[in-house]
Amino acid sequence: MAYHSISEKLRIFASRAFIIALVVILLISESYWGKYELIDTALFAAGCFLASIAALGRMWCALYIAGYKNNTLITAGPYSISRNPLYFFSLIGALGVGLATETLLIPAVVLIFFLLYYPGVIRGEEKRLAKAHGESFEAYCKKVPSFFPKFSLFQEPDTYMVNPKVFKRNIYSALWFVWLIAILEIIETLHETGILRVHFKIY
Repeated sequence: MAYHSISEKLRIFASRAFIIALVVILLISESYWGKYELIDTALFAAGCFLASIAALGRMWCALYIAGYKNNTLITAGPYSISRNPLYFFSLIGALGVGLATETLLIPAVVLIFFLLYYPGVIRGEEKRLAKAHGESFEAYCKKVPSFFPKFSLFQEPDTYMVNPKVFKRNIYSALWFVWLIAILEIIETLHETGILRVHFKIY
């Protein structure tokens, strides 16, 4: 059974609440840029590209933390170039989904939400890791950047033991970015067919 700390539960709740609010807004609105085919297509393509990178990146992270997250300090693979690669790829994915709405305002709101909320989450998790792993985590922090990857530090083992059940759960989580874009396409189709009424446009 998966265990989530209070901070993780709050993070999951806040993220889901934000996504639900975003979907509700999109149900009654459409992109201002829809009349500019080149801009519209470019925004959607960029969004799909970022979302695919995020999905692959989160699956890569999941490969290393599956079954180890709560009791082992992971410093290999994606965790050798960033202390928080899951959040890094999550930001990329969230911006990708934002761009896939074919707007500029939505990804800007997503970025603001991330900058206001997630730095505190990261600090809280790193305090927990510091308490659990002591000098090992302190040495890790001195070497590896907190957020943006430093690819020159990359290292990976020749073999790695993975818990397949935990890894499978994490794969489903990583694919949410792709599924959200599919939902956006369904909403756009409902607008085009007149099933959903558009009340305002978003830049």
